[in-house]
Amino acid sequence: MLEVRDLNAWYGKSHILRGVRLDVRQGEIVSLLGRNGVGRSTTIKAIMGMVQRQGSVKFKGRELAGLKAFEIARRGLGYVPESRDIFPTLTVRQNLALGQKSARPSGRWTIEHMFEMFPRLEMRADAPAGVLSGGEQQMLTLCRTLMGDPELVMIDEPTEGLAPKLVEQVANLFQEVKKRGISILLVEQKLAITLDISERLYVMGHGAIVFDGTPRDVRDNAAMRKEWLEV
Repeated sequence: MLEVRDLNAWYGKSHILRGVRLDVRQGEIVSLLGRNGVGRSTTIKAIMGMVQRQGSVKFKGRELAGLKAFEIARRGLGYVPESRDIFPTLTVRQNLALGQKSARPSGRWTIEHMFEMFPRLEMRADAPAGVLSGGEQQMLTLCRTLMGDPELVMIDEPTEGLAPKLVEQVANLFQEVKKRGISILLVEQKLAITLDISERLYVMGHGAIVFDGTPRDVRDNAAMRKEWLEV
């Protein structure tokens, strides 16, 4: 579904990504691991056309090079940034409604689905999003992206700063997303979560992919974990 080949990216003169190569198949959860600063978030931004890049990014066989971020989103890619980027003066319900592709909900997700999975959002449905806690805002951002009915969603550090109970809810949501045939490319620091929910994992170091394999491969390779993941 998603094919990334020889992806390079820059911030100004700083060369961040160096020949990144990865794949995500339909209905698959793939995690992108690595220490802070190795280029994981930049990889997602480069796929979305948000940074200067070179290389090939194909989605469902169609090249995305040269497209703007909103054009890529319309092709069926969703992006959940670590910064959340909610609309603070709009209510929770209004934020969710803005995520719909059209005024008529016709996708796999409705506002009611979001409220079923996260009752806390329903309780705050008519409150300005700016008064939500950090965890609630993270849930809102994720749900708003799903309201756009993407076929693949890229999620950057979704459990950062969340309480353990919310982390569990997020993991359950990812499994529900997968059941509906939606692919996930996940950037996450918590190794235990990624090993539990991912089919495959990529490990980044110094702007490149240094390892890829299954959760079992990661568990069995202590040397790799020590060199590229552990602090």
